[in-house]
Amino acid sequence: MTLEDNPLKVTQTFFSRPNETNLITKRHRVYKSHQEPGLRRRRIQQTHSMAQKTALIVYAHQSLGSFNSAVRDVAMEELAAQGYKVLVSDLYAMNFRANATQDDIIGDLKNPELFQYGEETMHAWMDGRLSDDIIAEQRKVEEAELVIFQFPLYWFSVPAIMKGWMDRVLTQGFAFSLEKMYNYGVFKDKKAMLSFTTGATQTMFHPDGINGDINITLWPLQNGTLHFCGFQVLAPQIFWSPAHCPPAVRKMMLDGWRARLKGLLAEKPLTFAPCELFDLSFQGGFKLWPKVKEEQESQPYGITTGHHLGKPLPPDNQITAPPDNHITALPSDQSSASPACRK
Repeated sequence: MTLEDNPLKVTQTFFSRPNETNLITKRHRVYKSHQEPGLRRRRIQQTHSMAQKTALIVYAHQSLGSFNSAVRDVAMEELAAQGYKVLVSDLYAMNFRANATQDDIIGDLKNPELFQYGEETMHAWMDGRLSDDIIAEQRKVEEAELVIFQFPLYWFSVPAIMKGWMDRVLTQGFAFSLEKMYNYGVFKDKKAMLSFTTGATQTMFHPDGINGDINITLWPLQNGTLHFCGFQVLAPQIFWSPAHCPPAVRKMMLDGWRARLKGLLAEKPLTFAPCELFDLSFQGGFKLWPKVKEEQESQPYGITTGHHLGKPLPPDNQITAPPDNHITALPSDQSSASPACRK
C-alpha cells in the first residue's frame, strides 16, 4: 500500500510542556514498580555495561509466512549470535491496541472536563498510572540499546498498529519533552532504525519516480518520531518489492541483511540538524540562527531533507549516512541555545 500518512503533530508539544521544575517536583511519586521512571532509566543504563546487550524488534505483519517474518527471523538469529538478548514485540500476535484513549490511564484524569491525551499520559507516566501494556513496552525500550521497526510500508508509512505503538508507548516525559528532544533527546544513547518492505519498485521512489523521493517519505518517521525522541537513527533497510522478485533475489536480500547486521552497531547514524543551529525560544520562533542561514546561502544543498531552505535536497539524506557524518556546527560568535533541548 502507498499514500502518505498525516504529518506528525510535533509543534503543539512546545506549548503544552510543563517546566523542568514542575517535572522534578512531581517525580517523587511512587512508580508502579516502586521506582520513579527517571531513576529506573538511569539504573538500567548504569548496568548495561555489565549486562547482556539487548535489541528490541517491534514487528508488524499478520502472516507467519511473509517476507517480513523471514527478515525478522534473520535479525533475531544474527543478533542472538552476536550475544544480544533479542526482545520481539509482535504487535498483531499481541493484539496490541492501536487507539490512544482514556483506557491508557489508570485512575482519575487531571482534567476530566477536557481530555488531552498527551498531557494525561505524561502525568500518568510520572505517577505510575499508565496501563500495563504500555508499561511493558516502555520497559523493553528502556532495556534496549537497539530498536528495529520491521514492517511493510502502508500508505507511505507504518501500519496502523505500529503507529499506535508509537503514539501510546512514546509518551511525553518517557520519550521526550521540550527540554529533551532531538540530539539532546531522552534516547540519545540508543540506536533505532526502520526495516521495511515495499510493494513498489525502487525506481518508483526516485525523485523522478511516480511516488516521489523516498527521502521525503521517510522524513516524518525518522526525524519526526525517532530522532525527535533522541535516537541515533541508522540508515533504513529497504527491501524493494520482494513480492515481485524471484526466490533467488529474495534470498540475496536476506543474505544482504544478515551481512549488514554483523556490523550494524558500528555504522554511523544519519545526519540531522542539531539543536544548536536553532534559536530555541518562543521569541526566536525555534528557527535557525540568522548567522546559520547566512552561512548556508553559499551551500549547494539544504541542511537536511526537511531543512532544505529552498535548495536542492542533500542527496539521500534519509537513506545513507555520509562517510564523515558531517553536521554543520553552531557559529562561534552565536549565543548558546536556550535551556530547551540542552538538558
